[in-house]
Amino acid sequence: MIQWAVPLLAGFYGLLIGSFLNVCSLRWPVDESVVRPRSRCPKCETLIVWYDNVPVLSWLMLRGKCRKCSSPVSIQYPMVELATGLMWAAMFALHGPTWEALRGSIFLTIIFGISISDARFYIIPDEFSLGGTLVGLSMVFLPGGIEWRGALIGAALGYGVLWFVGLAGTWIIKKLSPGRLEEAGVDQAMGGGDIKMMMMVGAFLGAWGVALTIFLGSVLALVTVLARSIPAALSRDENGDMEMGRLIPFGVFLAAGGAISYVWGDPMVEWYLTSVLGM
Repeated sequence: MIQWAVPLLAGFYGLLIGSFLNVCSLRWPVDESVVRPRSRCPKCETLIVWYDNVPVLSWLMLRGKCRKCSSPVSIQYPMVELATGLMWAAMFALHGPTWEALRGSIFLTIIFGISISDARFYIIPDEFSLGGTLVGLSMVFLPGGIEWRGALIGAALGYGVLWFVGLAGTWIIKKLSPGRLEEAGVDQAMGGGDIKMMMMVGAFLGAWGVALTIFLGSVLALVTVLARSIPAALSRDENGDMEMGRLIPFGVFLAAGGAISYVWGDPMVEWYLTSVLGM
């Protein structure tokens, strides 16, 4: 009973965090406050009372509709709440009632929020990236996790590597295909949000975590693009030239890579060093 009590309690707390994460991931990208106005139906603008705002349960009881106007309520809300609750429960089941469980839960919650915002708005809010960096650096003084030097090096490396990749990618695209970035409505190959996000990842995971996250995120993004019959990022115009299409929310793939790196990063790096490099 005691063994399961902590993960269950953490999962319940995660449901509440997930409810707030919905608000943050939907309001921060459009520069809205997460405090005011209160949650309301987007259709009839009726304020949502507390008993209609219970994570997951309220959505199920109302059958995914507004109590007053019966307009549909997105399934994103209960799904994000449930996923966040499961993440918190899993971290405390894996690490027990430790500071590392809290650190892992916070990190996974931040990158989950980033993936939601980037997938929907193609924006990674500074509240997630820069705020998450400060949180990651402040948690190095707690037992477990990486030391402060590793966190600082990881944050600097995460920012520096993505900044260089973005700079080099922008130069290459402008040389090989002038005007393509302007056609896509951007001025850089790598968004500033992705760069600041990797600084946050480095603060939590260190240098090896940064390297593994970038590698896994790039592989996942590449596989996703190649899996499409007509890639969303590139298409051919009537003259047969390559033309920019829909933007790729790279932060979503970096978030997935960061989650994998946190949970399985150490054994993956150890395997690489021993089996591939023979160290």
